[in-house]
Amino acid sequence: MTFAKKASIFSVLAILGTGATVSAQSALNGAGASFPAPFYQRAFADLAAAGGPKVNYQSVGSGAGVRQFIAGTVDFGATDEPISSADAAKVSRGVVQFPSVGGTIAVGFNNPGCTLKLTQKQLADIFLGEIKDWKQVGCKPGKITVAHRSDGSGTTFAFTSSLSAFSPAWKSKVGAGKSVNWPVGVGGKGNEGVAGVIQNTPGSIGYVNQAFVKGSVKAAAVQNKAGKFVLPNLKSGAAALNNIKLDGMLAGEDFNPAGAESYPISTLTWILAYRKGNGAKAGDIRKAMSHLLSPAAQGKADDLGYVPLRGSILNSSKKAVANIGS
Repeated sequence: MTFAKKASIFSVLAILGTGATVSAQSALNGAGASFPAPFYQRAFADLAAAGGPKVNYQSVGSGAGVRQFIAGTVDFGATDEPISSADAAKVSRGVVQFPSVGGTIAVGFNNPGCTLKLTQKQLADIFLGEIKDWKQVGCKPGKITVAHRSDGSGTTFAFTSSLSAFSPAWKSKVGAGKSVNWPVGVGGKGNEGVAGVIQNTPGSIGYVNQAFVKGSVKAAAVQNKAGKFVLPNLKSGAAALNNIKLDGMLAGEDFNPAGAESYPISTLTWILAYRKGNGAKAGDIRKAMSHLLSPAAQGKADDLGYVPLRGSILNSSKKAVANIGS
């Protein structure tokens, strides 16, 4: 699918995803991660068009999504970092957590004429502010402007966790988290905000879900654990996700996966639903979540810039949906 077609789809999704045409009484309400928002909004729009439950999904970031889920102000939450045991313990209605789709976190940049290949050390050094000029990474001379998230973000957690795995210097000076003390750069809210900064700032570089790589935003090839330079795509993302092992809460991460074909910054993203207390909405919630995991929705993941779930991960997620009770 071309970037233009993707952009057109996202424009439609932005309208459909707002729930502007849906009354509060008839819609299910979810909020959280911006990373999977285009996938969720497309899937939920298709579900509503087919006569299924209407779902309003707000892309507010993983941190805000978890907070709203704990507070009980949504019917489901969404996060790019599995819910912590401490946070899960705050949810009296119980937590049903499951992966909904996979994705790659692209190193997006705006520098026409530059084909970028970055070692793991170079990537960390750019975000540490140690590499400041494009000539240091083999491109024409010019100032590098770093873009990062300004909000609490599961995408940031996954990206900074990979940087911590890549670089002892990053791990000791900055570390991993949904929010970190960035050594350099300008912030943007959500994947949309960071992509906007890169799009509008020649000479910039940042991190976004692969789905947001379009227009003047190109993806860098990043060196993986096997030493190969790999671009983010379906094949490299699937190779990486195959290395992830899930625990009893269906959480699991690998921030520098093995394999010659693996893209090194790949992640799952999770839905948070309530085990009980859903009342009359329980059936619609199960239908909506089952649709996310269906061949119809997962089959469109690649075109939207995501990695569809397969095998044991998909089967485990489908089983988890059955635990969403009334």
